[in-house]
Amino acid sequence: MQDASDWVVRFGELIPPGADVLDLACGGGRHARWLAGRDLNVLAADRDAAALAALDGQPRIRTLCADLEGGDWPWGEACFDAVVVTRYLFRPRLDRVAALLKPGGLLIYETFMDGNARFGKPSNPDFLLRPHELLDWVRGWGSVIAFEQGEIARPAPAMIQRICAVRSDVLPVLN
Repeated sequence: MQDASDWVVRFGELIPPGADVLDLACGGGRHARWLAGRDLNVLAADRDAAALAALDGQPRIRTLCADLEGGDWPWGEACFDAVVVTRYLFRPRLDRVAALLKPGGLLIYETFMDGNARFGKPSNPDFLLRPHELLDWVRGWGSVIAFEQGEIARPAPAMIQRICAVRSDVLPVLN
C-alpha cells in the first residue's frame, strides 16, 4: 500500500484530534489509515466494497459503500470538520463536497489535471482539472490556505492540482 500523499500529510496536521473527517472516494484507504492514526474519526467512503472491506476493524474508521456519482447523496450539509479527496473528480457533485464542511472546516483536495495524458491515466478530460479549477471553485465558498498545480516527480510523474482551504462562506452558529 502506498503511503499517504505528502499534501495530505502536510495539511492533515491542521485537523485537531477527535475531529470528524470524510475520506471521499477513499479507494484502498491509505489516507483513512493515516488520519485515524492521528486520533481522528474517519468515515471512509467509496463505491468499491472490496476495498472498503480491507478497512474493517481498523480503529477510528467507519466505512460507507456508496455510489458517489449517481443516486442519492448519502450526507446532508455541514457534517464534517474536514474532507479529504485524492485522485478523484466528479464535477457535478463538487458543490456538494464543499457543503459537507462545517463552518471553519478544512478541505484537502489533490487530483490530476490537464496534461496528465502524457504520463498515462487518467487521460479523459472529464477526470482532469482545468488550470486553476480548484482555486476558482474554492473562491466561491472558502479561504485558500495553499494551492499548487503542475508536474510532480513522485511518487510517479503526473500533472497534479491540489488545494487546502477552509470553509468561510457561512457564519458559525452561536449558542
